[in-house]
Amino acid sequence: MQNKPESSVLPFIAFVFVLSIPFWVLGIIYPIQILPGLPISALGAFIPALAALILTYQQDRRSGVLQLLERSFDFKRIKNKYWFLALLLINPAIAVFAYGIMRATGEPVPTPAPWTLVIFPMFALFLIAALGEEIGWSGYATEPLLRCWGTITTGVLIGLVGTVWHFIPLMQAHRSFEWIAWWALGSLALRMIMTWLYTHTGKSIFGAAVFHTMINLSWQLFPNNGSHYDPRIFGLITLGFAITMYATERFLPSGKLSTA
Repeated sequence: MQNKPESSVLPFIAFVFVLSIPFWVLGIIYPIQILPGLPISALGAFIPALAALILTYQQDRRSGVLQLLERSFDFKRIKNKYWFLALLLINPAIAVFAYGIMRATGEPVPTPAPWTLVIFPMFALFLIAALGEEIGWSGYATEPLLRCWGTITTGVLIGLVGTVWHFIPLMQAHRSFEWIAWWALGSLALRMIMTWLYTHTGKSIFGAAVFHTMINLSWQLFPNNGSHYDPRIFGLITLGFAITMYATERFLPSGKLSTA
């Protein structure tokens, strides 16, 4: 698969929004939720992958499409397996920290319900949905932007686009303007973290999808079914984590964060 120029990202973004319109209309016609806080329009989660595959086919035909699809499980790119701990644990850690703050400040949050075996099919479903997004956002759009803008700017740019793309489903989930605004802050910070991890895990789409999966799983498990999820607290914690992460890297010796 040939290197995509930066100019290919704009058609990709436009294509994602156009292909999403039928799902947004579906959410208007059928105002139901798949899971608590997850409207039926969320079924459009695979749209970024679809847009990326169509554009890849136009450029590289069948070989390019197969190569992009194969990267869905490119975990071998992650040479240092300790990175899987970061991919799996960062979002649960943010959730635990948020829960502790809410309890300490007197917020009426319930005791988390005991986990059951349902967590495994939920993880699998969220992983499939995450691949539907990350084949596009990470596999197609991130690479050309990284070559031109670097990690921070790339994370911000993709974070802004992805955040705006989620606005209609969030409104269909009956979220308030204030809720969406704080959620947007956290979403942008999460994409910055994900882009940083992507560059340090061999540019693994699978790694990005695992991190994305844990975002959604941590939200659904936050007591209970996301019922007490506070986007203001989550957003501020996540932004602080992203800033600390990028700031700390500047003081680490060269090669310290190698993926080897």
